Amino acid sequence: MKLQFLTPLYDHPGPVASVYLDTSTDLGDPARAVELRWRRLQRRLLAHDADEPTVEAVEEAIDADSEVAGRHGRAIFATDGRLVLSERLPEPPVRDSARYGMLPDALPLALQRAPDIPYAAVVVHRVHAPRPHGPRVHGPRVHGPQAHGTEPGGAEDVLEVTYEPGRWPTSRVASARRSHHRTPVEDWRREAGRLLARLTDGVHTERPEVIGLSGDPWAVNSLIGLAPRHLHGHVVKLRDAHPRRPDPGRALLEEELGALFADRLSEHDRIQVDAYLGRRARDAGRVEGLAATVSALQRGQVRTLILNEPLSLPQPLWAGTAPTHLALSGEDLNAFGVADYWEEPAAGAALIRAAAGTHAELVVVRREDLDLADGLAVLLRYTPEAERRKHEA
Repeated sequence: MKLQFLTPLYDHPGPVASVYLDTSTDLGDPARAVELRWRRLQRRLLAHDADEPTVEAVEEAIDADSEVAGRHGRAIFATDGRLVLSERLPEPPVRDSARYGMLPDALPLALQRAPDIPYAAVVVHRVHAPRPHGPRVHGPRVHGPQAHGTEPGGAEDVLEVTYEPGRWPTSRVASARRSHHRTPVEDWRREAGRLLARLTDGVHTERPEVIGLSGDPWAVNSLIGLAPRHLHGHVVKLRDAHPRRPDPGRALLEEELGALFADRLSEHDRIQVDAYLGRRARDAGRVEGLAATVSALQRGQVRTLILNEPLSLPQPLWAGTAPTHLALSGEDLNAFGVADYWEEPAAGAALIRAAAGTHAELVVVRREDLDLADGLAVLLRYTPEAERRKHEA
């Protein structure tokens, strides 16, 4: 998973207010519940010397949040009286939290974005609609079961198509660009080909790894049959032939996609993990554990930061003003010539800043799938040996 979405957090010097708030609406009086939670966090920020304009900027972001059904959360970052970043979370935070410190506490936000799988959801409903006036001049007449309801008269069977691209799991509560259109049943094969082309052209968005289909069985099976060879295995019929319409602000086919993507990595992340496993087999000491991870991040050597979830780091880190200014102790930073540094109690904040600031990627894996020392590992851009050979050549 790429980390460019975190860039705005590091464009401004700290201190930064970092707030994670449960904004779920599945309670009797959600507005009151959110207000009470926020008031507790507000007092915490002020007690830690956050300035009032910054606290007000956080509150305005909470008040401006649009209505979304069900369980979700919000991550909000502000500094110097300005909102820096505000993102909806697909799950409420484990606990509401507010922190005012030199670094934004961005790791929980990054973890909630993983595995960041690009996908498209498609629902096709068959409806009995009034027939347009005038003769039809395109498309052959379809015979067989799919032609049911197309007899001459006042009505015909029409396929109502809804599709939505997204990235899992962020799109669960940030759905957008949902499209709707209708097409006569007899024109479906041609329209299905156009739909597949729109979803996979890769012009406006990354090509989806999965196209999840649900709805009318004949239309869904026809779409799968029309998929070109390179999409085989990527076009998936989801289990519910009669999906319910999504609640306000929720993703199309959210429940079905949740079952499909459970404990799944993106294709890109699987490649990264496989490459890491090959490297670990040769030299685990340089690519796994807190010390090895910090050392590689100091040198801008990390291609991919790999974390176990949940992550519990064994100790705080020390950090300075630059992304690569992190170490296991202040003495280490001083030895590197860094004069301005501090103990960073949220070690994850220093790690994710170093990864984002050196253009590393992030992969999150369950501990039961890949147990890492200290919950941390790195896939290196290059090895010290390769770098030495390059300079000797």
